[in-house]
Amino acid sequence: MKREIATIKQKYDALSPFMDERIRRLWAATEAQAFGWGGITAVSAATGLSHTTITVGLAETKRRARGEVEMPSMRLRRPGGGRKKLRQTDPTLQRDLEALVDPVTRGDPQSPLRWTCKSTAKLAAELQACGHAVSARTVAQLLRDAGYSLQANRKTTEGAQHPDRNAQFEHISQQIRSLQQQCQPIISVDAKKKELVGDFKQAGREWQPTGQPQRVRVHDFEDPQLGKAIPYGVYDVTANVGWVSVGTDHDTAEFAVATIRQWWRQMGTRTYPQAHTLLVIADAGGSNGWRTRLWKAELQRLADELGLAIAVCHLPPGTSKWNKIEHRMFSHITQNWRGRPLVSHEVIINSIGHTTTKTGLQIRAELDTKLYPTGRKITDEEFAQIQIERDVFHGEWNYKILPRESGN
Repeated sequence: MKREIATIKQKYDALSPFMDERIRRLWAATEAQAFGWGGITAVSAATGLSHTTITVGLAETKRRARGEVEMPSMRLRRPGGGRKKLRQTDPTLQRDLEALVDPVTRGDPQSPLRWTCKSTAKLAAELQACGHAVSARTVAQLLRDAGYSLQANRKTTEGAQHPDRNAQFEHISQQIRSLQQQCQPIISVDAKKKELVGDFKQAGREWQPTGQPQRVRVHDFEDPQLGKAIPYGVYDVTANVGWVSVGTDHDTAEFAVATIRQWWRQMGTRTYPQAHTLLVIADAGGSNGWRTRLWKAELQRLADELGLAIAVCHLPPGTSKWNKIEHRMFSHITQNWRGRPLVSHEVIINSIGHTTTKTGLQIRAELDTKLYPTGRKITDEEFAQIQIERDVFHGEWNYKILPRESGN
């Protein structure tokens, strides 16, 4: 859009000296029509002409298109004629407006709009209370002229960081490179956001016949019969493939390890027939957190079943968004079902299974209806049976669970 606006500005700068007020208005209206949706705003930004001027020009062109031809008046205002701009007749207007929206006033208890959404209508009302004759549209134009624009919050400020945060990322990268050279499996695991099953609104938009949006429920209350879906994913970092188990009960450590087990049986064992070590990259918290005893106990069971050593590296606290599964698999799943109500578990499974990318991502999904009760405890005696080798560097985050001999 910036390129189109620049083109309109270039044409306007070249023709403006040769156009009178009426021709300028009609030319701007023609450009706005050719631009399409948002044309008035685009032409206004490129030429500096007001929305009202362009709108009047559009009305004139439409009358001419309908055959309502009018003889153009030869009378033109002299340069500088017409109503003066408010910033000229009301010199304190711009200053008072900026005082209301300036970020410094957000912490000022005397600011009249401290606790109010600063919409153009409310800004105009406050300025009117101060004696300024101004409308919401004029306030919007004044803000644009002063360099303001509507902007959302941006997530950039992070909380306290662990002093070994970067060192842990480097450690993980080193472990990945080492095992990739040995052709060993490396997976990134995590639970995706729980989804309500039923005709509930999904964020995003999807192509539909004009005026026929898909009808969904007004309130997002869980359907007692359909319940919810709990997707837990396994992403193969090297092969760029993934597995998702869609649970219906609870997101527990037992469910997490059961998903890894299914991935290995359905995909991993064929891809890595000579595997002796499985590296798991997981978040620091949740069902696969480093403090969770059940997570380690279930991994021990899995190691015993598969005869594999299971190495685990946890991401540093507060860095879950850097987990590879988030931006290499989950983000594409979310994009694939945008604007589509997840009316059944079948729809969820098929939407996940048909998610692809230009880089060749392939995902398999399966419904897991088993029960995974919460509150399961691992006693000290059970925990002592786990064959765990902790790394010298942050052994709580980096450890390896070895398979026990048969009979243990």
